[in-house]
Amino acid sequence: MPQMAPISWLSLFIFFSIIFIMFNMMNYFIYFPLTSKSKSSKKINTISMNWKW
Repeated sequence: MPQMAPISWLSLFIFFSIIFIMFNMMNYFIYFPLTSKSKSSKKINTISMNWKW
């Protein structure tokens, strides 16, 4: 509202900014990627390519 004091706008901006940053941090650190064990147990077959120049 226009009749609110500027310090109130500043405190609301800081308050919502902190909430936004905390929400993003929680979403970032709560994510746990699933690693499949079958993928890690596979051997990668590499074909050596010896170039004859």
